[in-house]
Parts: sequence; C-alpha cells; structure tokens
Amino acid sequence: MYRFFESLIDPLRPTPASQPPEKTLSFFWFYLAPIKGVLLSTLVLSGIAALSELYVYIYLGRILDWMSEADRASFLSTHSTALIWMAIVVILIRPVSMLATRAIINLAVAPGLANATRWQNHRYVLRQSMTFFQNDFAGRVAQKIMQTGHAVRESVLNIIDGAWMLVIYLVGTAIFFIDISSLLLIPILLWMVAYFAVVLFMVPPVRRKSAKLSEENSVLMGRIVDSYTNIQSVKLFAHHSLEADFAGDGILRQTRAFRVLMRAILGMTVTLTVLNTLLIAGTAAVSIGLWMAELITVGEIAVANGLVIRLNQMSTWVLRTITSLFENIGTVQNGIETISQPLLIKDKADAKPLNVKEGQIRFDAVGFQYDAEGQGGRVVHDLSFDIRPGEKVGLVGKSGAGKSTLIDLLIRFHDVDTGSITIDDQDIRNVTQDSLRSNIAVVSQDTSLLHRSIRDNIRYGQPEATDEHILKAAQLAEAMSFIPELTDPQGRRGLDAHVGERGVKLSGGQRQRIAIARVILKNAPILILDEATSALDSEVEAAIQQQLSLLMEGKTVLAVAHRLSTIAALDKLIVLDQGHIVEVGTHAQLIEKGGLYARLWHRQSGGFLGHG
Repeated sequence: MYRFFESLIDPLRPTPASQPPEKTLSFFWFYLAPIKGVLLSTLVLSGIAALSELYVYIYLGRILDWMSEADRASFLSTHSTALIWMAIVVILIRPVSMLATRAIINLAVAPGLANATRWQNHRYVLRQSMTFFQNDFAGRVAQKIMQTGHAVRESVLNIIDGAWMLVIYLVGTAIFFIDISSLLLIPILLWMVAYFAVVLFMVPPVRRKSAKLSEENSVLMGRIVDSYTNIQSVKLFAHHSLEADFAGDGILRQTRAFRVLMRAILGMTVTLTVLNTLLIAGTAAVSIGLWMAELITVGEIAVANGLVIRLNQMSTWVLRTITSLFENIGTVQNGIETISQPLLIKDKADAKPLNVKEGQIRFDAVGFQYDAEGQGGRVVHDLSFDIRPGEKVGLVGKSGAGKSTLIDLLIRFHDVDTGSITIDDQDIRNVTQDSLRSNIAVVSQDTSLLHRSIRDNIRYGQPEATDEHILKAAQLAEAMSFIPELTDPQGRRGLDAHVGERGVKLSGGQRQRIAIARVILKNAPILILDEATSALDSEVEAAIQQQLSLLMEGKTVLAVAHRLSTIAALDKLIVLDQGHIVEVGTHAQLIEKGGLYARLWHRQSGGFLGHG
C-alpha cells in the first residue's frame, strides 16, 4: 500500500534539463504539470473530506431536532434510512477520503515534489557557465536550490490544506445558512469581506518581506560556506574574528528581516482575532433572535454556531496557511532570479557530437573580451594559429598575456567574440559541449578534488573503469606511493579514503597526481596541461614528466607552464604578450632569435615565470 502512493511521484523522473520559466505562475506549472493527475486527485479527495466534515455538523443538528420531536420507541424505525446514510458518511466516506488525502500528501507530494524540483533545478544550474558560479557564492546558489524546492512543495500543500479547505467550508456554510435563514448570512458575509480584505491588503506585504528574508538567509548561508570553503586562508591569516564578524553582519541583517516579517504576521493575527470574535458574537445574537421568533430550531442553532466556531478555529490556521503560501511564493520568486537565468554558453539546437579523427586545432582570427560577462577588458586580439594532429604546443607569456583564456576558450568555458576555433574543421560552437569536453583532457594548475573517495576521484575520468584500470592510472601518475597509507576519520583506507572538501586532506602534489591519474584514465585525444606539475617537487616532477611524455604520445597537446624548462622540449612554442602572438618557434629557435621568450628564459631563476 505504501509503495503505491510513494510511486506516484518520482523525484528523479527523466525530463530535459531545460531552463525554468522566469514568470512565477509558469515556474510553478513547469514543475506541477508532470504530476497534475496526482494533484487533481488530492484536491478531489480533500474536497470530499471537507464536505464530509461539514455534513457531520449538519447531521448532529438534525439528530438533535429529531430527538427533541420523536418518540423514543419509534426513533430508529422513523429515521433508519437517514441514519444509515449518516453512518456511511461518518464511518466510511469521511475517514477514507481523509486518509487517502493524507497518504498522497505524506507519501507522494511531500517527499517527491520538493526533491523533483531540486533535481531539475540542480541539473539545469550545473549547465551554467563558469562565469555564473564565479559571480556568486556557491553556498548561496545551493541554498536557492534547496529553498525553492521546499517552497514549491509548501505552496501546493498550503493551497490544498488551506485555501481549498476554506473555500469548501465557506461555500458549504453559506448554502446551509441560506437553507435555514438568510439572516444568518449577514455576520458571515461581513466576516468574509473583512477576511478577504486582510488577505488582499495585509498578506502581500508579508510575501515581499518573506522574499527579503529568503534573500538574507541565502546571503548568510553563502557567507558561512565561503568561510568554511576557504578555512585554510582563514587560519593562515588568523582571521577567525574577521570571519565571525562577517557572518555576524549577515546574522544581524537576517534578524532584522525576520523581525519585520514577524511584525506583519502579528498585525494580521490581531486583526483576525478581532474579526473572529465579532463573527461568533454576531452569529450567536442573530441565531438567538431567530429562535425567539420561532424561525429556527434548537438543532439549527447548534449547527450554525458549531460551524461558525469551527470556521473560527480554521480561520487562524487558514490565514497562517495563506500567509505561508505568500511567503513561499516570495521565496520561489526570489529563487527564480538565480535559478532561471538563461545559460550564457549553450548548445545550438542542431548541435552534433564532436568527431575527433586526427586532433587538429585551429584558432582563426579569435578575439575575446570579458566585458560582456562583467569581468574586464579585451584579452585576446585577432589571434590565429594551428596545432597539427599529434603536435605538442606550449603557450608562453607573462601574467595576463592570455594563456589561460585561450584554454578556457578551447574548452568553451567562454565563447569567442570574433573568429572561430575548430577541431578537425568542426567549429566548437556547432558541437555539443559534453562531446567537446569528453574529447579533451585537462590537468589544471587549480586542482580541486571532489569530497569523495580516491577511487571515485580517479574514476571521474572514466566512470566505467574497473579497479584494475584505476590502479594502473594511479601507478602511472606516481600516486601509489601515498594512496595505500591514506586514511580518513571513518576508518576508510587507500582507494576508499575520502579526501575532504576540494581535496583539502591531501597535499598540493598529491592532489595533482590524483588529477593526472584521472586524466590518464580518461585517455582523450586532446590533452591540455595547464601548469600540470606546478605543485610537485623536483623529484616527483621528474618522475611524472616521464609519464606525461608517455601520456602525450599520439595526442594533440596544448601546454601552459610558468616553469619554462617543462615545455622547452615541445614541438612548438607560441609566445603571447597582451593577447597577441609575438613569437612562434622551437625553444632553440626562440633563444637564438633573442626576443621576448629569450628574455623570459634568461630572467627566470630555475626556469620559473609568474602566473598568468
């Protein structure tokens, strides 16, 4: 039975990772459309449950009147049919509809909808450009994903448990009062007008204040996570107090936003308490007057006042639910601003997989600036060069020359502004990003590992790899000298040991060797080495250089190294200066030429150059 309800919503349902709409109603429908059948069934069942509860009060009033009028000996025979129908409603229809509603909500909607929303949002945000993540706190983005999923679910539950129930009760009560005496409608109609005025004028400000609180929650989360992510810097500079103050400022801002929201909610509560008191008093006065005029019975008085008291009890809860609904809508709207941003880098509709046959790379009149992405000025100017299949090419230049930018353009972290980049005569803008990056292996200077096991980190290069392949890659990367000795606080050892966030439990050299093992396992036809050995000591670097030489065999290689000695033996060196190519040739040719490369070479101490 449980499994039937749990299977109604699959949080990992296969859907395209498309951009969520930027309009609020469309955003909700984007996630609710796939489960509209489940939601409609819930509304129908909850409606039946609400009507059944309404009829319980009506039945009690009728029984009271029958008992005051009928002979006890003939009571059952006189009202047997009606009593049977009442029993069916009370004993069967009401509990079954209520339990079915709760089963769908508790086992399907509550756990499934929030996580289905988070899953779709996460899959989409993962496809955002590097610029998107560079311009925001990782913790803030994660908080938006989590909060928005929760808010979508809670909004749906608020409508089912609050607004929908209130509508049914109000309509049912009004119909029953008309049947008794239209005069009984006066207090409840006045109350309804005032109640909806509260919803109309006092709830929307709560939504705006809730959106502000949601933003402050995300900022606070971002600040705290930023401190933890960079904990090494915090400790190295002894800035625990500075980071505490940084988070403290966020806590004060969140507290102020929370207090503003709570004041608005308290104001609504006071207003509703006054309205409910007037409703009870008004209904009691009218019903007593009608009874004195012999226009209604004692049973009808009991039902009318019982329904009003029940409505009174519901109204505070319903207003709280409606307020929560507006709060959650505010949270969703706040999340939309982050989650629904269009992708800066996206595949064309007719993009095809990259087909690498030889590995020829061509930069043709490439120009690029960061201005469009809010990161600075032009860094590449009308730049053209070819890398032949299997050729090993090094990029050389001072800091800011554009070396890393060219690599980012090749793996399409950014799109060129002018010109084109092709691989085997295929413009990389016309192929899918996944196929492009699956054909390029990168060992970067900023090596960060996933907070998973050594095995999982190496296997990231080839998810289907066996342990045998993983061990071989680790041996080639000279990583088996330390992997067997690794342990973590949970007692896992060797390949099973977890490396900590961003691989913080490993040294820089150890992280680099794991990254190299991952690339060895990937075995892509195009290899990019962006300071691949920058974190290694000379002895380990010499050992790995030999393995890298084997790794480069038969591959097209583009390498960046600030230690010029590590790329001096490549087939060709391209020297960059302020986004322009100023020299091209072998190491020997460029030394003989006596230009910028020769000056950099002779200026280095131990063959090292500043980052860029």
